[in-house]
Amino acid sequence: MWMNELFKVGVFIVIGVVLNRIIDWIFDAIEEQNSEYAHLAFFKRVVNVVVIVVIVYSLAQQFEVTRELSTALLQSGSLIIAIATFAAQHALSNVISGFSISFTNPYSVGDKIRVTQGSSIIAEGIVTDITLRHTIINQYNGESCIVPNSVIDSSVITNTNFTENVGNFMEVTISFYSDIRKAMEILQKICIEHKLTLNTEENTVTAKAILADGVALKTTVWTKTLDDNFQACSDIRIKLIEEFQKNNIVIPYQTVIVRHEENNKGVSN
Repeated sequence: MWMNELFKVGVFIVIGVVLNRIIDWIFDAIEEQNSEYAHLAFFKRVVNVVVIVVIVYSLAQQFEVTRELSTALLQSGSLIIAIATFAAQHALSNVISGFSISFTNPYSVGDKIRVTQGSSIIAEGIVTDITLRHTIINQYNGESCIVPNSVIDSSVITNTNFTENVGNFMEVTISFYSDIRKAMEILQKICIEHKLTLNTEENTVTAKAILADGVALKTTVWTKTLDDNFQACSDIRIKLIEEFQKNNIVIPYQTVIVRHEENNKGVSN
């Protein structure tokens, strides 16, 4: 008798393992065909969990000892769900937000995103994984930021993969006594000649503002990718300092002068 029961347990375990392997194979095949479906890793985990729950319940129905218990649990499922929902409201909100993110697909694994709430940047980097509870973002400083899905669902997401080209402002302040037009020509020429920049001929350098210590010049550096933009802006800043020094164009810096005055008072006896 116990051999038959043991055989049933083995059959259900095998069925569960095989079904989950088939699910993994199907989802992996979809992701290989098109990288845009990388967010389906979230659904793969959900389906795997559902399969396990169904297998466990079906197995419990095969034995008299567990049949009544599993039936009672199923009949009182609404009460269990209510209790579980109350006890795990925050965790459930992350799961629901995970479904929302997967359906709307604002980002996928491998995308470069920035998560912002108000004026604060929560995380910025490359998405490496999307789970039932959170999204893992590998930041540019090498740290992995684990952000709950409920936080991301209520934040502003900037996805640089949605844009064909990436633009970044380039600003520099020069002194009032420097040749402003010459400085503008130098800045524009350096941007045009850099090998990673795009369409810089169409972008003009403007005098953004008159500040207390000089004139602020501004332009936009366009590149194909975000990584190219980081490199291009770095190269342009270094080249800009070198060319300004050659042409006697001064980048001002603030100074503080501290004066110490002694107050000598006569002393009368």
